[in-house]
Amino acid sequence: MTKDIVICECFARDGLQHETQIPSTADKFRLLEMFADAGFHRIEATSYSHPRHVPGFADASELLRRLPRRPGVRYKATCPNPRAVERALADLEAGHGAEELSLLVSATETHTQRNLKTGREEQWRRVEEMARMAQGRFRLVGVISMALGCPFEGEVDPGRVVADAARFADLGAELVTIGDTIGSGSPSTVKALFRRLLEEVPRIAPVAHFHDTRGTGIANCIAALEAGATYFDSAMGGVGGHPARITYGSGDTGNVASEDLVTLFEAEGLTHGIDLDAMMRASEACETALGRTLLSRVARTGLWRDPELNKETI
Repeated sequence: MTKDIVICECFARDGLQHETQIPSTADKFRLLEMFADAGFHRIEATSYSHPRHVPGFADASELLRRLPRRPGVRYKATCPNPRAVERALADLEAGHGAEELSLLVSATETHTQRNLKTGREEQWRRVEEMARMAQGRFRLVGVISMALGCPFEGEVDPGRVVADAARFADLGAELVTIGDTIGSGSPSTVKALFRRLLEEVPRIAPVAHFHDTRGTGIANCIAALEAGATYFDSAMGGVGGHPARITYGSGDTGNVASEDLVTLFEAEGLTHGIDLDAMMRASEACETALGRTLLSRVARTGLWRDPELNKETI
């Protein structure tokens, strides 16, 4: 690896989207500040989902208004429909918009119908409309969920994922998030898919967004890294996943834990830009905000330190 690693901290959006107890706007603000202080240059801050459907993000505009702008830090917001892009544009005009917008598709027809209440082609039509509305005002991030397996259709053709990534590239997306939504990927399937994406769709940078449902999230991140990926998504404490009412998302379906991923990259000598001590302070604050112990292994064991550095000077 010769390029720096870029990790997007997703706690405040993907991590919180199905929590039953959502931190206050003030608490979210403090956590987002801590993520930036720790050195995360991409931070998923919120979603423009309709407050009736996802009340935890009703404060999206207020939160973005309060966030201080820092050189090199990009805040991302998810836009599920054209009305969401209208809200994002209004916030941008008011001087406090997000720098990035995520636009979502699913790799399978059945999941699209179950999750988005429409078909794939209709969802693509919406995405094309959203991309036209946002073009040139934001960095666009395409998101492909169920990219490595679907609970309804089983294995997903990698060629379909590559075609979707190319379609996002045609719409002006710079990044395309490859979502292993139910944690069904393996290192071999991840490595093969990311190699194809990097070779066949060089106009975009693929982002490794892996859920740790079956304990393979970290291994899959390493596989993506070995294939040439430099962009990764993770969430403090490994939070995230599906709501309880969606049976295919049962179990620990959260994201790869940021603490664990960053610590591994540090051990491998990779440049990632994250201050480990500040990251652990943010990790503790996330547990406090949710009022429970989260799933990061590093949060339980602590950072590994070189024993030579811990010896008392005589």
